[in-house]
Amino acid sequence: MSVPLRQQLAVGSYLIKQKLKGAKKYPLVLMLEPLFRCNLACAGCGKIDYPDDILDKRLSVQECLDAVDECGAPMVSIPGGEPLIHKEMPQIVEGIVARKKFVYLCTNALLLRKRINDYTPSPYLTFSVHLDGSKDRHDASVCQEGVFDIAVEAIKLALSKGFRVTVNCTLFQGETPEEVAEFLDYAMELGVEGVTIAPGFSYERAPKQDVFIKGADVKNLFRGIFKIGKNRKWKLNHSSLYLDFLAGNQSYNCTPWGNPTRNVFGWQKPCYLLADEGNAGSFQELLDTTPWEKYGTVKNPKCANCMAHCGYEATAVEDTLANPLKALWASIRGPKTSGDMVVEPVPQFSEGVKPSIADIPVKIES
Repeated sequence: MSVPLRQQLAVGSYLIKQKLKGAKKYPLVLMLEPLFRCNLACAGCGKIDYPDDILDKRLSVQECLDAVDECGAPMVSIPGGEPLIHKEMPQIVEGIVARKKFVYLCTNALLLRKRINDYTPSPYLTFSVHLDGSKDRHDASVCQEGVFDIAVEAIKLALSKGFRVTVNCTLFQGETPEEVAEFLDYAMELGVEGVTIAPGFSYERAPKQDVFIKGADVKNLFRGIFKIGKNRKWKLNHSSLYLDFLAGNQSYNCTPWGNPTRNVFGWQKPCYLLADEGNAGSFQELLDTTPWEKYGTVKNPKCANCMAHCGYEATAVEDTLANPLKALWASIRGPKTSGDMVVEPVPQFSEGVKPSIADIPVKIES
């Protein structure tokens, strides 16, 4: 795990406090979306397919800071859209850092060179740069040539100025373990602090639905990646048990309240990934009124293929707290890459829940 000791201690202290208080549902990372507008139109994105009146909406500085205070999570991830488009983003970040919360400012990096002097290096601020693999793979993913090179130059610039920098990598159909391993080697050569890596979620609003990798294919891909990486010093920004889960060795339910989302509509039910399930007016209302029992891989077809870290990293952290020796062993040996995988749970989808387009089987006859 690549997280600095200062952050590990702060998050660990927060988790212990929650346990001592007897909290059953508590946030680990606030997903703060101050806007949906972006300067790219990626094939697998589910955030930009809104009318202009929605894309033009912005959360104010005060609304963002109120959400941070209301939620209380020790870490704040600011995705989008593209956050650097927001004219008041430097003030938002400054206010969060002043609260000693750890901010991951997610960006495609197209504007980073232009805006970087608006920010001050801090142990509480990390630029999380979106790179979906090597040059050809990434540029195809974002549907625009040249973006990979711009992002890499921005990473080098940010590192030279003393900023913490990580890479956020989403995997889609067609990836091979060898390609991903080569990319992770390259990311380490760049000198980034770590890499967040996860399979893409099949957003209903995504322009293309045939790009998402699902089920056993995900687990086999990650087993292949981790097998290659046994003797390589990759810094992956995840808990050891989440990585073991990706490789098909842990049976987890998601913990959607672990990464609550505040966006231009309010507090999104139930999570960052499902956009049409309603919204709450406050974080407490989100906790109290969301029908959590309706969601999860066996409960809802919209969730059936999800293995995203925003749903399962919090589960892995809970498992780590409950079973520290298991987590330590997984950290020492790395994810298991051979043998049987955990048994897939049998779906028990609720009546009246409509499947997404991505879940409708297609039969092709010759």
